[in-house]
Amino acid sequence: MNDLTTLIDATEQTLTRIAADFSPAVFASSLAAEDMVLTDMILKAKLPISIFSLETGRLHQETLAVLDKVKVRYDHDITLYRPQPEAVAAYVEQNGLNAFYNSVEMRRECCRLRKVEPLGRALAGNKAWITGQRRAQSTTRAELHVQEDDAAHAMTKFNPLADWSEQDVWDYIRANDVPYNALHDQGYPSIGCEPCTRAVQPGEDVRAGRWWWENPDSKECGLHMVDGKLIRIKSVAA
Repeated sequence: MNDLTTLIDATEQTLTRIAADFSPAVFASSLAAEDMVLTDMILKAKLPISIFSLETGRLHQETLAVLDKVKVRYDHDITLYRPQPEAVAAYVEQNGLNAFYNSVEMRRECCRLRKVEPLGRALAGNKAWITGQRRAQSTTRAELHVQEDDAAHAMTKFNPLADWSEQDVWDYIRANDVPYNALHDQGYPSIGCEPCTRAVQPGEDVRAGRWWWENPDSKECGLHMVDGKLIRIKSVAA
């Protein structure tokens, strides 16, 4: 069991190393609890790591409200990347607004348009990117490493919270009075687009509320996948 102080020190060292050795680097924030931990660390340390979020057009109001909370607390504006409106309009016209419920393929195409394509634009020109993924979040992330070679984007990818538990995340948030998404207090441990996210029941997996109609093995939006497989291609020793 990892001591939280040890985890914090290791994470801060990782972020400092990224800023020093992998500049320019960007942090992809979903505005969820894990990402608020990293946001707090990056902004308090004034690290030269830019922060962006994907505004898919289907986010909860509570999620969008986190942007204002960050502005008030840290006087920082998170950069937003949005999908190409023409591509989204074509998908909706051809398949319907909520076609993602019909099949995994249709859901992944919606994710591709609203998340994966904007992510590509957000990452362009950077040497590394950072995520708030944790190994304990789901079976699809069991092989997660703190540092990975993301060949798909020709850059290095960091998951500084890979070793953190959900309890670690919330202990940090409470100890440092970090702002967070109000949905977390309503039974939403993992938050995505509004129509694809529900609250979970006691005892359920933390990502059970994401694409709840799908098999657990398919529950990824594509941001961390290449040709249908998670980007666990190659870990890099820290």
